[in-house]
Amino acid sequence: MPAKPRNDHHEGAVPPADGNTGAPAEAVTPLIRGIAVLRELTEADGTLSLSALERATGLARSTVDRITATLARMDYVRVDGRDVHLTPRLMELGNAYLSALRLPALLSARADALADELDESVSLAVADRDGIRFIHQATRRRAMSLSFRIGDLLPAERTAPGPLFATEWTDTDWRHWRDRRASDPRDLSFTAVPPRRYGADERAAEAFVARTEEAAANGWALDDQLIEPGLVAVSVPVRSPHPGDRRSIACVASVVSHTSRHTARDLRTTLLPRLRSAVAEMERELHRTPPPEPGPSPSNLALWTGASKQRLGRDFIESLARGLTVLTAFGEGRPELTLTEVAQATGLARATARRALITYEHLDLVTTPSPRTFTLTPRVLSLGFPPLSRTSLPEIAQPHLSDLTSRIHESTSLAVLSDSGEEIQCTARVATGRVMSVNITVGTRLPAHATALGRVLLADTRDDARPGLASIRSQGYALVDEELEEGLRSLAVPVRDRSGKVVAALNTAMHASRHTLRECVTDLLPELTATATRIESDLRTAGRFTHVPLT
Repeated sequence: MPAKPRNDHHEGAVPPADGNTGAPAEAVTPLIRGIAVLRELTEADGTLSLSALERATGLARSTVDRITATLARMDYVRVDGRDVHLTPRLMELGNAYLSALRLPALLSARADALADELDESVSLAVADRDGIRFIHQATRRRAMSLSFRIGDLLPAERTAPGPLFATEWTDTDWRHWRDRRASDPRDLSFTAVPPRRYGADERAAEAFVARTEEAAANGWALDDQLIEPGLVAVSVPVRSPHPGDRRSIACVASVVSHTSRHTARDLRTTLLPRLRSAVAEMERELHRTPPPEPGPSPSNLALWTGASKQRLGRDFIESLARGLTVLTAFGEGRPELTLTEVAQATGLARATARRALITYEHLDLVTTPSPRTFTLTPRVLSLGFPPLSRTSLPEIAQPHLSDLTSRIHESTSLAVLSDSGEEIQCTARVATGRVMSVNITVGTRLPAHATALGRVLLADTRDDARPGLASIRSQGYALVDEELEEGLRSLAVPVRDRSGKVVAALNTAMHASRHTLRECVTDLLPELTATATRIESDLRTAGRFTHVPLT
């Protein structure tokens, strides 16, 4: 397989990991190296071995070990033996960008409603230099369906939104685009799309220029199988409510289909009118919604990084951790911040915050809309968001179940309520190595009313006195003693989503001889509750701008 090209115009825009080539003198080298590690993990779909990270980044193994130890301390990665995995907590960086942007919060419900009405996939995308990056996806589940993820980057010329964004390009933007095509003619750096078979040629460049001119004249654009055979899309720009903005297109809404359902011509004639109507509604939403009050900013991050340094010693790279906290200073009601505001939000010294911002500007993660303010760019989504945006609840829970099982030395499970509401389905499980253990596998279904897992789930939606659902709801756990099977004792606690709704239950089950009923409450319950809290924290982070499947 050919080597993946790197230049400063697209997803692979990471300077050499040693941080010495092209970087400003005040840039933070450990931060550049840490970003390089996160991007390699992202492009590898979230998991790489330590040795593979060493090869991919060109860093010394000792440096890779220190970076991953620091990221693990921040709960941004999980080190499992020789493998490093991205974790949902890392999505807080992309969430900072998306919440500062406001567009997903304001427009995603309308995009979802349009997808339901048309029974087609609908996406929202923003410009990222000479590419487009998705900020919302409402995907229809079919055998032939989309695989794009929030945060994925696509070359502008192979998409429907691309010509619309290109109508606002400057001469410099066009030059960047031509340079990128010359250095990467097959689009190998855009991992979300199939590479070109033969590479780009001048005719394709001329065709994109022509499509841009047509988009400027028509106010919409088509993708007729430019990404891959069978994929078609129609796009309409959503205009910014601020007339003084240099870029008047806030985002682009697209309806995406397959040629088995619609041709490109069909999209234009049958679906474009409804898309334009939906976009008009989106623009009215942007115009009538005032900017929100600033949300809570991070606190005590500087103290936390200092404490972590004391705990881990030289294995903790404080400058990397402090640099990453700078990204979380931005968010809802805080789209643009001054240096002073960043320092105040994070508790960092102005000099520390300034060097981090200089580094991020060099890496295209931060830009300066005015001489005194900073804002995040869509490229922040390249830090783990695409692979993590498809994370399911069982995937989130699995490492937490493993940790819990290792602490209490009993099997643990996660379950959800079936559609009928009469059964539970086990969706994740970690078993102990005991000779006598509870034999429940993933996919197992059991009657809800007879299990601790089921009673916790039922208690959130029903008020049945027979299994004591009211008391279970008030005390926050269910303890079932030898009701499903003689000798089987089970303890369960709820797992709640961002709204507070119980979406799953976590339990441990054991033979009655191993723990008394009192020991279940005094010894095991605190461990289960703490684990449920950790799962909920990850679920809240992962589910802020994405849909997290429960199974």
